[in-house]
Amino acid sequence: MFKLKGKRVLLVGLGSRGRSACRLLCASGASVVAVDCKDNKQLQRETKPLAKLGAEVHLGLPKPLAKLLEGVELGVISVGGIRETAWVSALKKLDISMIGELELGFQQLRCLNIAVTGTNGKTSTAKLIERVLSGTQRETRLAGKVDCPVCDTVADSKELDYLILAVNSFQLELTQFFSPTVAVLTNIAPDHMDHYGSMAEYVKAKSRMFANQQPFDWAIIQSEALAQIRSLGIEIQSKIITFSSSNRRADISLDRGLIVSRVPGWEGPLLDFNECQLQGAHNAEIIMAALAVGRVLRIPLEQSALVLRNHPALPHRCELVAEIGGVSYINDSRSTNVAALEKSLSSMKPGFGGRQNIWLLAGGRDKAGAYHDIGPLLSQGVKAAFLMGETREKLRAAWSLFTPCRLVDSLEEGVRQISELAQEGDVVLLSPASEDSGNVNGYQHRGEMFRRSVELLAGISTEDESTGKAPSAPKPPHLLSR
Repeated sequence: MFKLKGKRVLLVGLGSRGRSACRLLCASGASVVAVDCKDNKQLQRETKPLAKLGAEVHLGLPKPLAKLLEGVELGVISVGGIRETAWVSALKKLDISMIGELELGFQQLRCLNIAVTGTNGKTSTAKLIERVLSGTQRETRLAGKVDCPVCDTVADSKELDYLILAVNSFQLELTQFFSPTVAVLTNIAPDHMDHYGSMAEYVKAKSRMFANQQPFDWAIIQSEALAQIRSLGIEIQSKIITFSSSNRRADISLDRGLIVSRVPGWEGPLLDFNECQLQGAHNAEIIMAALAVGRVLRIPLEQSALVLRNHPALPHRCELVAEIGGVSYINDSRSTNVAALEKSLSSMKPGFGGRQNIWLLAGGRDKAGAYHDIGPLLSQGVKAAFLMGETREKLRAAWSLFTPCRLVDSLEEGVRQISELAQEGDVVLLSPASEDSGNVNGYQHRGEMFRRSVELLAGISTEDESTGKAPSAPKPPHLLSR
């Protein structure tokens, strides 16, 4: 564990996680110099309290200043700061130790932790596990995401039985001693190739989840992801349970709608997946992972199954927003890579007679994805793709052979144009296969923009709802509440 009291620490990146790390460093007695390449009014407001805690805050510094590096003994890099390579390079050149905010928080925790990572499904899986544990009256908290950084949980961690951490590859890159009691890996698919450059480097980053686990710890891993890790010669020392919706040789698998276990002492059917609110092969795997966690933590199967059977879909993940004139509007804004789009398209029901019935709204910031790989699937179900953001030209080049493509300047414009073409039985699917870009601030914001656009189509606005002046219609649309 790093001793922080009296140590001069350079914190790079002042997003939500970075500010959380700064608060913990100040509370631990460190002398903090905090920097960020951005400088705007919102960030100024958000970082003002840090200066009151004693931190030296510098905004708008994309390049290192020698005077700020003087006497620095430790660098802490937030996820937002990991791409600020000039600062990272400067710390490396001076041979200064670096960790991420995940490692910083982990070293101060006073409870057992369960960590979940994966290209897709990590947050959904972490929330399912939280629900399973909460149902057994165990003090549990979910952290690691932007809205609850791990460093903010340290003070109360001694009151918890388990802290569940949803972590990404950038956080794992900068770990040293991070060692979860139970580590879950949902899947590995191409993502963030703009950062990693190759699948091998991406797989290595994900596999750091297991690097410090001991033989008495548990690793719960999708069987296909485990094969990818082992293909690089990486061994896992902890006890392993595998799961898969397509590989029946996995310890937990899907067999004709039943989730079945081959785990010694736990053999047989565990749950009828057809009875669950969550549907689709990817959600079956999320449920398998949660069941496996329940097993290793000695939670009765009946309790786990009851929670998992009744768990609804999370917001922005194939979420039905509205049905207007027989057209379904589905918000899958959390789809930030091609693999997520593939799972979403595969889970959509085809139109009458197997016809194409999906109007796809996609695009955003480019992460160097292999967009052409999904072409054949697009040709099966997508009537047309409406493309936005900086990836739109790249997507059109990759997809136009498989489905008609149209460029739009905004999400709102895409929704409007599609609504004029969609017919009864069609699906309007926001599944960007990209990160947010332009005037969008995160997938949640993008999902809410989509929802508002759909509400306008339905003739409902915030003002209408508050004043009671919503226009009348012979048959009001089916609009789901927030």
